[in-house]
Amino acid sequence: MWETEKEEKRLERSTTLSERVPALQLSALSLQDLQALCKELHQKMDVVDEERYDTDLKVTKNNKEIENLTQKLCELKGTTNRPALKRVKMSADGLLGAILSTKVKESVDFKANLKTVKKEEEKKEEVTDWRKNAQAMSGMEGRKKLFNAGQ
Repeated sequence: MWETEKEEKRLERSTTLSERVPALQLSALSLQDLQALCKELHQKMDVVDEERYDTDLKVTKNNKEIENLTQKLCELKGTTNRPALKRVKMSADGLLGAILSTKVKESVDFKANLKTVKKEEEKKEEVTDWRKNAQAMSGMEGRKKLFNAGQ
């Protein structure tokens, strides 16, 4: 049945195309006639593209309007579409409870054995006026300060 339906669609497509688009006879045409035919076909293609673009815009506009109306309808009814729940990993207590098939009275603290690390605060340089710094670093004294600072 599937193959016969496929064959029927193919025949229907070929008959529709033969009705709408007649076969071109290009052998009897001159160069100017061929150019005129090409220009005419390009103009027809432009018209079809414009129509396709317009219908696409209408479809997207209608789809957005439908979405907005369904959202307003849900708000008026007071029902909202709830998203499907995602699988969540079990906590340690829940996992032990599932394994032992009883509720665990004492919670297991996995963080108790971890080491605590103290972070050292970074030394912040004082922000000074750049003009004073530029005057202090100018000349040979500034180069000497930089050389001494590097050692």
